[in-house]
Amino acid sequence: MLRKVSSLTALLSFILLLLTSVILYIVPAGRVAYWADWKLWGLSKTQWTGLHVNLGILFLVAILFHTWFNWGSILAYLKNKAREIRIFTPAFNISLILVIAFTIGTYAQIPPFSTLIDISETIKENAGRYYGEPPYGHAELSSLKSFTQKTGIDMEKAMERLRAAKITFSGENQTLLDIAKNSGLSPKELFLIMQPESERPKGVLPKEPPAGMGKKPLADLCREFSLDSEKVIGLLAREKINATAEMSIREIAEGSGKDAFEVYDIIRNGLMKKDPVSAPAIK
Repeated sequence: MLRKVSSLTALLSFILLLLTSVILYIVPAGRVAYWADWKLWGLSKTQWTGLHVNLGILFLVAILFHTWFNWGSILAYLKNKAREIRIFTPAFNISLILVIAFTIGTYAQIPPFSTLIDISETIKENAGRYYGEPPYGHAELSSLKSFTQKTGIDMEKAMERLRAAKITFSGENQTLLDIAKNSGLSPKELFLIMQPESERPKGVLPKEPPAGMGKKPLADLCREFSLDSEKVIGLLAREKINATAEMSIREIAEGSGKDAFEVYDIIRNGLMKKDPVSAPAIK
């Protein structure tokens, strides 16, 4: 009976593991999923991750029992034609080569192994554009006071807007995540309530770089904050940094021997100086 239970448990948990693996392959990055309160079939990213981990443990235990009950068959796979046990049989060698190939190929980022990872990253990046990026990493964990300070929002006005929207909160020290859960909204929706589109500053970059900033094309960053792309390119050129609107911030940084945060600060500081360079803005 235990033999049957272990085999069937391994099969069922494997099927569910396959499902959770596919979901975690396409799920938005954590900063986006938590910010937009992403859910699939009613489960959040955290719940899908927990389900995947526990199913993995169940599968591992079931496989151990399955291996124990079928040890004789496994030994038979390691025997040659003379019925002598040889670890490096043709079947074992093929299996070993497959495992090594997948391990080294993934580590060295060699196609097609790297392609599978790139596809996942592309899906997650597109999800970030669709659901929206938080103003900074794990902003939802910040207290109302800390969040308004980092995003440059007047805290008293933000609290007034929340109350006007009939959103209850205990005070300035309550986190956005707690307020969002209690109100049935996402942290992103709270942010929009606290800072309506009509009141968002234009042509100004926040002090804290937006999450996922390095992957953003310069054109996208300019559109998001209503910046003049040609002016930004001009600011970078005067710092001997080559850039085009299509290049990502990371690509611009790598080409100039800097990191993405340095490039971001150069742009932000240049804009704050009210640089006279001007050109038509991106539409």
